[in-house]
Amino acid sequence: MTPILSSGPAPALALPNADLDRLKRRVSNFAEKRPAVYRMIDPSGRVIYVGKAKQLRNRLLSYFRAPFPEDKAARILHAAADIQWKYVPSDFAAYLQELRDIKQHRPVFNVKMNRTKRAVLIKVSEGTAPKVYVGTQPGPGGIKHYGPLTSANRARDAVRILNDLMGIRDCAQTMPMVFADQCDLFRKPVRAACMRHELGTCSGPCAGLVSEADYAERISQLVDFMDGKTLKPISRVIDAMLQASQEEDYESATRWRNRFDALEWLLRNITSSRNAIESLSFVYHDPGAYGDDRAYVIRRATVRAVAPAPTTPLEREAFKSAIREALKPEPLDGPLPAEQIDEMLLLLNWFRRNPTAMRRTTPLDIWTN
Repeated sequence: MTPILSSGPAPALALPNADLDRLKRRVSNFAEKRPAVYRMIDPSGRVIYVGKAKQLRNRLLSYFRAPFPEDKAARILHAAADIQWKYVPSDFAAYLQELRDIKQHRPVFNVKMNRTKRAVLIKVSEGTAPKVYVGTQPGPGGIKHYGPLTSANRARDAVRILNDLMGIRDCAQTMPMVFADQCDLFRKPVRAACMRHELGTCSGPCAGLVSEADYAERISQLVDFMDGKTLKPISRVIDAMLQASQEEDYESATRWRNRFDALEWLLRNITSSRNAIESLSFVYHDPGAYGDDRAYVIRRATVRAVAPAPTTPLEREAFKSAIREALKPEPLDGPLPAEQIDEMLLLLNWFRRNPTAMRRTTPLDIWTN
C-alpha cells in the first residue's frame, strides 16, 4: 500500500500508509505528557520503529511537523499505518523497555537509522580455528566478547598486534582450515593463503602449517591475557624491546615499545570495563513521574529484578528474596554474557550521564543483612 505521487520527471514521493489527520487527532486527544515507549506499525502489523519519550504527546506530535522526505521522523511516519504506545513510570524505565522491544522486534528503521557511535567489543569466534577481531554488535552465543572499549582504532591496533604475536589468523571466517595433524602424508605442500605466514605473523592453519592443539594453545594464551590470567604476550614484547635496545637497534626498540603501549592500553581498558560493570551492583530507587516509584535489583550492570518500591515490612521481605536470587554465585572473570551486553552498555551509559542517580542506590548486602 504505497501509492506514488508523480507528475512527470520530478522525484516521486510515497503517500502515507495511514490517514495522518485522523492519526494526529488520536495522538492529540489521547496521548499524555508522560514517559512512554511507542511503536510504529506498518499495514501488515509489523513493528517498523520503536522509540521512547519523556513526554509522549509532545514527541509524537513532532512527527507530524517534520518535513517529508528530508526528515527521518517524517519518513518513519509515512511508512507507518498505526502508532501504539505504553506508559512507563520513568525515563529510565523507557530506556530499558525501548531496548527490550528493539531486541524483540528488530524494527527495520531502528536497524538502518541508528548510526550513533557506540563502544566496541573484542570478539573471539568459535570453531576449531577461532579468529580474534573487533566489532560493535554482540554475536551468537558461541562467540566470546570482551570490553566494552571506547576507541575502535586503538582496539583494532591492539588486536592486530596480539594476532601477530600469537600467530592467530585474521582471514575470513569461511576460509577452509586444515591442520598439520589432519594432512595426508603424501599430499603436496600447500602455501598459506596470505603473506602473514611468510612474515612470521600467522601460524598458517589454512595450509596445514600448525597442529590443531598448537593453535588451540595460542588462542588459550590470548584469551587468558584478556582475562588477566597471564602477561605472556606483554612479556614477549618486553623481551624483544630489551634485546633490540641491547643491540642498539633503537628503531626496532621503538616499534616494540609502541606494541607494548598498545597491549598495556588494551589490558588496562578491559580491566577498567570489567571493574565498571562490577561496580554497577546495587538496588536502584527510581522515582516515577507520577509517584509510581520502582526498585531495580541491578547486578553487574544488568537488571535482575524490578518491583514497586517496597514500603511495608511484607513488601521489603518479598523484595529481599529477589535480591538473594540475584546474588547467586557467578564467575567474576571471563567473557561478557552475549545476551546481556546491550543492557550492560545501556546501564553504563545511563549512570555515566546521570551521576545524581547514584545517590538513589543502596548496596545489595545492606538489603540482605
